[in-house]
Amino acid sequence: MSVPQSPSVVRSARTVSLAVLGSRVLGLVREQVLASLFGASKEFDAFLTAFRIPNLLRDLFAEGALSAAFVTTFTQKVETEGDKSAWRLANLVLNALLIILSVITIAGIVAAPWLVKLIAPGFANVPGKVELTIQLTRIMFPFLLMVAIAALAMGMLNAKRVFGVPASASMMFNIGSIVGGLGLAWFFTSQFEPRDRAMVGMAIGTLIGGAAQWLIQIPALRRVGYRYAPLLDWNDPGFRQVVKLVAPSVLGVGAVQINIFVDNWFASQWNGGVTWLNCAFRLMQFPIGVFGVAIATATLPTASAHVARGEIDHFRKTLARSIRLAFFLCIPAAFGLALLAEPIIAVIYQHGRFLAGDTQQTARCLQAFAVGLAGYAAIKVIAPTFYAFGDSRTPMLVTVSSIFVHVAGNYLFAIVLDMKTAGLALSTSCAALLNFLILLALMRRRIERIEAGQLVKSCAKILLASLLMSAAAYGAHTLLSANRYLDVAGSVVVAVIVFGASCKLLRVEELGELFGVLKFGAKGPGS
Repeated sequence: MSVPQSPSVVRSARTVSLAVLGSRVLGLVREQVLASLFGASKEFDAFLTAFRIPNLLRDLFAEGALSAAFVTTFTQKVETEGDKSAWRLANLVLNALLIILSVITIAGIVAAPWLVKLIAPGFANVPGKVELTIQLTRIMFPFLLMVAIAALAMGMLNAKRVFGVPASASMMFNIGSIVGGLGLAWFFTSQFEPRDRAMVGMAIGTLIGGAAQWLIQIPALRRVGYRYAPLLDWNDPGFRQVVKLVAPSVLGVGAVQINIFVDNWFASQWNGGVTWLNCAFRLMQFPIGVFGVAIATATLPTASAHVARGEIDHFRKTLARSIRLAFFLCIPAAFGLALLAEPIIAVIYQHGRFLAGDTQQTARCLQAFAVGLAGYAAIKVIAPTFYAFGDSRTPMLVTVSSIFVHVAGNYLFAIVLDMKTAGLALSTSCAALLNFLILLALMRRRIERIEAGQLVKSCAKILLASLLMSAAAYGAHTLLSANRYLDVAGSVVVAVIVFGASCKLLRVEELGELFGVLKFGAKGPGS
């Protein structure tokens, strides 16, 4: 059996990146429309918090523990027992999910008042804010079930080396939620007034988008051979292996959500704080999704196959190359977001009821988030690879330990140093960087070496190229600052050209690799 070469990971990551790019652009359009219509208001704060509650397990079912555990076990089933056994496992997991998450959804709808008061106590200071958040939470809670089914479909397709369709599924979520949400909001109101009724329409639109996200994947699943079967066997070895990997990760995901809830708890003290933090994080998710998640999605099936065959050296090379590529793409992105935070926020969000003061507050949050961008993206790459070794406990322990760092950082930066919402973002960045370094050290211990010397050398070159890029971009920003649209466009173009030229002069290997894959992709299919 031939061994997949690491360039195939990069080509697959390119496919995912393009699809995720489209999804992130549509996500920004969605946020831009909402910010323009509602501004940093109680209604927008309520919507974001309500969506966050059913979305609290999304990392578990979409980009995290269950997805990684399933893809790892499914891939090993394909390698050792064939497709028939793998499809049986898929049906067992799907049916168990339907039962478990239906119960959780019903419980969440019933417990919505308690959940809202727990994570957003500051909302009680604004009349009607708690009640609206509870109503929206109950409407959107079934989204959890929809995104879980979609994520399982994505896992099946990724394990079969089909990346484009599942990555594009998120685009359907944004299209469905934008078109359906705005249409219903207009239908329920008179020109989006009253705003609380308009938000009910947007909440229903979220469910429409969630349904579209998994329905779009059904034809692709049928093409790769999947057929649904109403099977349920809690004692199946493959199913138990998935549960064994997922169980510790529930604690890890819980720790992530505790961090998010703590941020929300602090941010709810400042009217508009939840909106500022969310809008900034939405922009940081752009490079995380386009680069970090895309590389991680393409890496995991290949890494799992290497481990299943006992090819640790191939695993090591695949992981090291993926981390370097994540740094190559995310370090300059972090510099650019920090430098151009305010004009970028102004171009995207400062319309309608989203005012200049909101732009300044959101830009401060974005600059703080940028500090940890590369670490956050690298975690997306390295954490799931522990699952290939049947180890979900290590990432969980590292994540749980970060709670203390994150909470302490929130209090220090947001309260003691009076950085408010920007302090919450900076605390998140510090925790992400620390998590990555710990995971890297633990993986190095497991596989004996991690090509650390080459990683450090590559990072040094990328940092130097990013500094040169920032100097050139700052010059362009200074000259073009009179017009925010021209400022962003001109500064970004200058930044890309200078960064590319600097990497060429410094002989950064990842640049040549990326160009080679893009050139190949222009001539023929990449994955």
